[in-house]
Amino acid sequence: MGINKQSPNRMSLGDFYLVAPDAILRYISNMKNQFTAVYKKRGRWYVGWVEEIPGVNTQGRTIKEVKDNLKEAVGLVLETNRLLAEKEFGKNISREPLVVSTP
Repeated sequence: MGINKQSPNRMSLGDFYLVAPDAILRYISNMKNQFTAVYKKRGRWYVGWVEEIPGVNTQGRTIKEVKDNLKEAVGLVLETNRLLAEKEFGKNISREPLVVSTP
């Protein structure tokens, strides 16, 4: 499962594809993932990160801006991880949903 490479929301960059943020958010919203967002006020800015995914962090002047930025960052990280896995291992790999219950 992934975003169609022929989509007008994609732009080729060598072996990688850049995906428009709105396409990523639609794709992620269809997956119904849930993550833990953490927010902290630092001076006039808010910082935020997602506990479950290293590297997903952002900042903004408002909590709403940070939330929007985090949604985009999650999409970018997940899509990049998929692209890197395909590049590393090829398309001849198996994927399946993994459901995990956590406390």
